[in-house]
Amino acid sequence: MKVVNSQGGGPFLVWILAVQLVLCGSGVYTANGTNSCKLVSESVSERKVLNRLEPLARKNFTAVTKNGTESYTYVFQLCGDAGGIPGAGVVQLDSMKTEEKPTVIGMYGATQAIGGSDWVMLIYTNGDRYDAHCSKEKRKAMVMISCDRKTDVGEMKVVLEDRDRLQDCFYLFELDSSAVCPAIESHISTGSIILIIGFCLLAVYLIGGFLYQRLIVGAKGMEQFPNYAFWLEVGNLTADGCDFVCRSGKREEAPAYRGVATEPLEEEPEERDDHLLPM
Repeated sequence: MKVVNSQGGGPFLVWILAVQLVLCGSGVYTANGTNSCKLVSESVSERKVLNRLEPLARKNFTAVTKNGTESYTYVFQLCGDAGGIPGAGVVQLDSMKTEEKPTVIGMYGATQAIGGSDWVMLIYTNGDRYDAHCSKEKRKAMVMISCDRKTDVGEMKVVLEDRDRLQDCFYLFELDSSAVCPAIESHISTGSIILIIGFCLLAVYLIGGFLYQRLIVGAKGMEQFPNYAFWLEVGNLTADGCDFVCRSGKREEAPAYRGVATEPLEEEPEERDDHLLPM
């Protein structure tokens, strides 16, 4: 076996190590969290529902119940080993008998996922068998995850353990999370979009024109306003039009000849020539 040494081997190995660290950080070498769950009946729709719970993957959730002298702690993990037990999705621990092995309620290797618009029902089956209930069938855990936009992940609650039947017994849990909330759709109308675009264009015109007039042309004062002469003329014309349309009073007509005064002329005093008449 030959060993080939290259002069640039050191930097090359450092580069390979850096690439591997980046890939590991981006999750290339680590499987998708929800992919660890094995569906009882693999389907695209059910897998899509399960992927909605990706933000909750590999996180432990606990709940404690007390009934008289009995006290139990339940541990739930989405597509991960709850309580450190391989393959267990939900386990039950007897708080009074800590030395006993935890009871597996459901395995994430046998998962069902049912989803609605703002909720997901996760079902773990193939748990440990009942000792004297439910015809000694295997335990089953049902976790109801509901939408709550105010919290990322809420506290898990134990709703009930239904074991007073011959079959199909189950444990029911509740959990609130924003992960299952539907995306908020934007309801901007066409008119609003046009207005937004118009205001953006106006802002670009004003700011760009101001900078051009000030920095390039060297204008000062009101002349920094883009196309100031044009807008001034438009304003005057608009004011004249408004004045013509809106005012309803009579107007004084201008005289036909500018040279003739409109005010009455004062009468010249009449000359008295009576003294020239023959007597």
